[in-house]
Amino acid sequence: MSVLMRDEAQTRAQFLDVQRYTIDLDLTAGEETFDSRTHIRFTAHTAGDTFVEIKPATLRSISLDGHPLDPAGLDGNRFPLTALSAGAHELRIDAAMHYSRTGEGMHRFTDPTDNETYVYTQLFMEDVQRVFAAFDQPDLKSVFALTVTAPEGWTVLGNGTVQHTEDGRWTLAPTPPISTYLVAVAAGPWHSVTTEHAGLPFGIHCRRSLAPHLDADADEILDITRACFDRFQEKFEEPYPFDSYDQAFVPEFNAGAMENPGLVTFRDEFIYRSAVTDTERQLRGMVIAHEMAHMWFGDLVTLAWWDDIWLNESFAEYMGYQTLAEATRFTDTWVDFGVARKGWGYDADQRPSTHPVAPDPAAVPDTASAMLNFDGISYAKGASALRQLVAWLGEKDFLAGINTHFARHKFGNATLADFIDNLASATDRDVHAWAEQWLRTTGVDTLTPHLTEADTTWSLTVDHHGTRPHRITVGTYDHAIDTQSGPDRLVLRDRFEIGIPQDHHTPTTRPGRRPALVLLNDNDLTYAKVRLDPDSWNTVVRSLSGIPDPLTRAVIWNTARDMVRDGELDPTTYLDAARAHLPHESDLALHQAVLTFATTQIAGRYLTPDNRPAALTTLTALCRDLIRRTEDGTNPGLRLIAVRHLIDAATQPDTIHGWLTEGTVPGGPELDPELRWRILTRLAVLGATDETTITAELEQDPSATGQEGAARCRAALPTPEAKAAAWHAMFTDDTLSNYLFTATAQGFWQPEQTALVHTYVARYYPEATQLAVRRGPAIAQAAGRDAFPTYAIDTHSLHLGEQGLTDQALIPALRRKLADQIDDLRRALAVRNAH
Repeated sequence: MSVLMRDEAQTRAQFLDVQRYTIDLDLTAGEETFDSRTHIRFTAHTAGDTFVEIKPATLRSISLDGHPLDPAGLDGNRFPLTALSAGAHELRIDAAMHYSRTGEGMHRFTDPTDNETYVYTQLFMEDVQRVFAAFDQPDLKSVFALTVTAPEGWTVLGNGTVQHTEDGRWTLAPTPPISTYLVAVAAGPWHSVTTEHAGLPFGIHCRRSLAPHLDADADEILDITRACFDRFQEKFEEPYPFDSYDQAFVPEFNAGAMENPGLVTFRDEFIYRSAVTDTERQLRGMVIAHEMAHMWFGDLVTLAWWDDIWLNESFAEYMGYQTLAEATRFTDTWVDFGVARKGWGYDADQRPSTHPVAPDPAAVPDTASAMLNFDGISYAKGASALRQLVAWLGEKDFLAGINTHFARHKFGNATLADFIDNLASATDRDVHAWAEQWLRTTGVDTLTPHLTEADTTWSLTVDHHGTRPHRITVGTYDHAIDTQSGPDRLVLRDRFEIGIPQDHHTPTTRPGRRPALVLLNDNDLTYAKVRLDPDSWNTVVRSLSGIPDPLTRAVIWNTARDMVRDGELDPTTYLDAARAHLPHESDLALHQAVLTFATTQIAGRYLTPDNRPAALTTLTALCRDLIRRTEDGTNPGLRLIAVRHLIDAATQPDTIHGWLTEGTVPGGPELDPELRWRILTRLAVLGATDETTITAELEQDPSATGQEGAARCRAALPTPEAKAAAWHAMFTDDTLSNYLFTATAQGFWQPEQTALVHTYVARYYPEATQLAVRRGPAIAQAAGRDAFPTYAIDTHSLHLGEQGLTDQALIPALRRKLADQIDDLRRALAVRNAH
């Protein structure tokens, strides 16, 4: 199969206009394939040659302007169209297409709970070719008119309103001009909740087995949808550009969600069948807002080529967090962004694979290389850059520039240059220089304060290691006069803004004695690592949880996290800070982020195996404190977080085995399916359960998530037979769906089992390489992300990884994942050696 090159796309865009696709899909042809008939009306500007893309199971027929062409002319995924005359043409293609089990193209899923089947499309980047023939590039927008034949009892959803006619036929309203990758179909016996808002039909949909859980949350989901919709209508002068708004929660979805116009698809883990925290509900709300922002950023105005993916994702990320905070009860969204999402960007930007938010076009020569940029840089760093831009530019001018952008390019395509020109039209500031400094550079700046004190004043100078200018807030804090039990309480003395140029910072002098704590980037409006002066660090050690603002605490926890990763702070010091301050912490996002980093990275990777038991003991004691703190039932979210992490940190099976037997944690909560599978997975790691128990649990919970839980448990069992069976399922059998592959991989590697699986480390690289070639990018990414030998942290494993990267057979998706994992392994070794 040939990937599309940028220069090929540019040539074809100059050669063609595509007016309309008329597509007929028949989903009644069987379990392996469906029928796809496509009629494309297009115009060639001059005489010449081009090609159309399709990846069929069988190409039955193809005709151009009524003249049949030989289907044998298909070369990989391209059918050549030669000697075209200038003028209008009609292309007709009839093919059988494969259903997917990997979340690409037309994914087919049968729910083990009730044996109902669902299909849905995910056509991003170049997977439209798995569903229908297309001139597949984002700047050849067209109208799409689809008709779908579906089995009796199914409902068909699409980009627009749908009419159901006789014989299971469903006709979708023609779309406005959109890109090929944004076409969407979802079909099956959906459970739906529908309403109307702002004169438009709104709907939310899930598979039938999840109906009670969707119904329980329908009001919350629809309230957030309506509130964000209304806020976007206030922000943007261009009205919502499509005729309806459906949100389908679909099974085995590879991404968090996809912004198909009028039919957003979400992974159906967002339909919660077990207890969740308010932070998790906030995350779902953010994703709803993020995808809705895409209706303008990405769907109404679309990138011309994939080097500008940040024009889609960075904006949707920024708008998702900002609009959710403005329009709903979730007013502290930027705390979660700062302590959880932002680290994704920092980590990605410090690896060898880093790239600018807006990379040079030459760095994205084809679709395969473009796919690699859907990472923490295009999302979290890009959103952080936009937040800094708004702080520098002002929201009024920022929105004015955005609205000019929409007006000039609606239903068309735009580039970085277009966007910067449109922003510049709304302000006197040098936006072009800002873009060069922020969007065309890589790496994370570090800001370090230096303080001096005189009789009646103190001064701040910032050591700036990096290349970007910053506009930041400095927060200053003093110890509170009153006394209380627990950590010292701090009070805000002052917040003031300073500008930090690219190369130096002039000292800032303030009246009074130096504060107990001076914090750079206090409200987290820029993208930079910050450090603390020694006196401020000592204050933080004593008083972190006594700081009044959770966003301030998030900046400090991020600082501690960065210092651990950079070898500047002993990992056990981070654990000690967590042990001291989390019992007094009120923000759930901070609890979740700190405990996750402490469990997965510190106890799992940065400490040696000899020191892991002591770390887990500390975490267990901390979680017991949190459970005791929540005995009165006033904070069920915190109690749930503590229970989850106590399970993950358990070194002895007795307590959690007792919970499983009794079906409850003493004092609550009762064990729902998520907690039961979590306990059983940990018992499997500890060798305290067996296949009989796993099978019995699966009989109680035969759902899709139950199947994944069982696969995870079986792979985690500490026996040679269990490991061999899991390995065979992942790397030889090739029948696991994307989700079952991931669950198996998550169970396989465990910190307690490195000796048991050490022989698989060398096997991993050649076998993952071969697997990726056979099964494609989605499984390749899962193999690099979840099946990587994460806990094999030694120089021999590093050497094996570096050798594995030299394999010329690596496909780009796996090569990028391996490069990142091996760099993280190198970092873990450096952290261990530093202490």
